[in-house]
Amino acid sequence: MTDTEDDPFGEQAVDVDLAGIMPVEFVAFHSQNHLAFLHYAQWELGDGKVAAAVVEYVFTFLLQVWPEALQEASLQGFAWSQLREHVAHYKAAEVVPVALVKTAQFTALRQASRRRLKAQQVSTLGLYEAIAELPERHYDVVLLTFVLGLERNRVAQLMGISPTTVRSHIYTARSLLRSGEDLRMQRHRAARAALTCENIPTLAKKSTLLREARPGAGK
Repeated sequence: MTDTEDDPFGEQAVDVDLAGIMPVEFVAFHSQNHLAFLHYAQWELGDGKVAAAVVEYVFTFLLQVWPEALQEASLQGFAWSQLREHVAHYKAAEVVPVALVKTAQFTALRQASRRRLKAQQVSTLGLYEAIAELPERHYDVVLLTFVLGLERNRVAQLMGISPTTVRSHIYTARSLLRSGEDLRMQRHRAARAALTCENIPTLAKKSTLLREARPGAGK
């Protein structure tokens, strides 16, 4: 392996030659967050190379505005918002579908994710499509916690929010997912009931025809 790491998901995040001329705080921040940012972008975009390019752009931007970024109330929260913004921009420009339910990696991890979500008392019926419809903060928390398998404290640190907020988002997401499932079940039952009602006249007509066709009927 060369001084510049070829594997976008490798541990080495910063070119060795460049590390000496970058702010020390930036190098540390880059090393702590690069891999998690890559994994998040991968799930969102469904392509490792594209994800690596987007994340590289995010860190390049952060380096350019580093003095200002350090003045933000939450450096981590500011960086996460930039990641989200750049991922969303790429998805909009390239018309990329929500990759959460599309990528091969998600399919491979689906069973493990289901077990984690079941432990949170959330049904898996239509779960992954429903997750994609969650508000963005709740979506991020669910994705990072249950799909990428990060600890809640790490999720809080990564997004620049408190562990209490992470727990609150999980609680709200669970409620939203349950409500969505209940609504889908209600619609399903209503559709079945409507179909049954539509068939009643036809069944009654068939019954009448059968009676009239019996020998001796009408005598």
